[in-house]
Amino acid sequence: MRLKCGFTALLTQKNKQLALAAYVAVAVILWVLRVPLFGLGADQPFGEMKRIGFENLFCVGFIAGIAGLILLFGMPYGGKCIHDNLQRIGFINSAGETPLLTARYMDNTNPHIEVLEFEANGIPLTEWENKREKIEAALNIHAVKIREGESKRRILLHCVPAGNGLPKVLHWEERFLSKDSFVLVLGESLTGRVTVNLAQIPHILLGGSTGSGKSVLLKLLLMQCIQKGAVVFIADFKGGVDFPDVWHSQCEIITGEKELLNLLASLEDELEHRKHRLKDAGCPNLDTYNSRTGAALRRMVFACDEVAEVLDKTGLDKQGKELVAQIESKLSVIARQGRAFGIHLILATQRPDANILAGQIRNNLDCRVCGRADNVLSQIILDSTDAAERIPKDAQGRFLLHDGTVFQGYLFDEYTALDKGGWAYEYTANHEH
Repeated sequence: MRLKCGFTALLTQKNKQLALAAYVAVAVILWVLRVPLFGLGADQPFGEMKRIGFENLFCVGFIAGIAGLILLFGMPYGGKCIHDNLQRIGFINSAGETPLLTARYMDNTNPHIEVLEFEANGIPLTEWENKREKIEAALNIHAVKIREGESKRRILLHCVPAGNGLPKVLHWEERFLSKDSFVLVLGESLTGRVTVNLAQIPHILLGGSTGSGKSVLLKLLLMQCIQKGAVVFIADFKGGVDFPDVWHSQCEIITGEKELLNLLASLEDELEHRKHRLKDAGCPNLDTYNSRTGAALRRMVFACDEVAEVLDKTGLDKQGKELVAQIESKLSVIARQGRAFGIHLILATQRPDANILAGQIRNNLDCRVCGRADNVLSQIILDSTDAAERIPKDAQGRFLLHDGTVFQGYLFDEYTALDKGGWAYEYTANHEH
C-alpha cells in the first residue's frame, strides 16, 4: 500500500518528482566520476576487482534507493501521531485496527483546506460522521467535510487547523455584497464565503429555535435583495414590530391574512403574466428575457418571518381554515413555478412540520438553512439531525446549510444598511422600469 501511495504521489506531486530527479542526477554524477572518486583505476591494487564490486553494489544501492524514496513518498508526515490519537479515542474496527493515513495534501479547490486520506480498514463513512466531534478533538482540527474516496476503502477528511475556527460574531460590511446577479451572501464558513444564487435555487427555508438568529439572517438576505433592486414583500404577523420604519420605506409589510391573500393573488397573476411574456419571446427564464428584449422585469421576493403564524389552522373556524387554505394554495403555486419567472419565497419558521408547511411547498424550498435546533426540528428542516449535533447549544448566528456546510451569519445594522437612499423603488402596475 505504501508503494502504491508513493507511486501515486510521484505521479501527482511536482516536489516528489523533483526529489527523484535530484537523486537520479546525483547517482549519475557518482557513476560518471566513480573511477577518480573511489580509486577504481586499473593501476590501483585490486583495482579491477574493486571496480566490479563497486558497480554491482552501486546498481543494487541505486535500485534500493529509488524503492526507499517511493516508500518515503507513500508515508505522509504525522501518520504515526494521527494513528496513535485515533487509537486513543477508540476509533478502531472489530480487529482493533485504526484507519491508516495514506496521504495528506492541500485541496485543489481551496488552498486553506488540507485533505487527510485514510485507508478506512473497514470503518464505514457513517461511523466517521457519527464520531466527527471525537475525531476533531483527537486531531485538533475542524472537519469541513468527510467523504468517500475512489472506493469505499478510502476516506477523505477535509479539514482546517483548530485555530482557524469560526468567530462567534461577524459584522457585515458593504464590500461583502456580491456583484453577481442575485447571488445572496449568507455568511462565512471554514472554507470561505457562503452564498446562494436565487436564479438557480429560487426559494429558501430558514429554521431554528428562538434566539438562534434566523430573523437576523432573514433580514440580511432581504436587505441584499433590496440593494439588488428586487421588489420585496414581508409578511410579519407579530404586528410588524420586528421590522422598524426603515423597512417600510423600502418594501411592503403585510400584517393581516386578507391583505396577505390579496398580495399572493397578485403575485400569482404576475406569474401568469410573465409566463405568457416569456413564452411569446421564446425565453426560458427572466434573465434571458431581460437580456434579449431590453426589458427590466424585476425579481420579486415574498418573505415571511414566522410562516407558522400564517399557516397554522389550529383553533380556527371554518372560514378561517378556508382562508389559510387559499393562502397555502397561492404559496404552493409560487413555490412550484416561481423560479423561471423571478418570483421567490424566503420562509422562516420554528415549526415547519407537515401540519404547518405542506409537502408541496416544503419540497420546493431547495435551499434549507437550520440554526440551533433539537433533533426533531433539524430532521424537519434538513432531513437529518446534523444541526442538533453540529451546532453548539449556546450558538447565535451559527447555521448549517442543506449541503452540510456550517457557517456563521453576518450581524448587520439595518438602519445603516438600508437608510441610505437610492434603493427604494416605485412599485408600478406592470412592475417594470
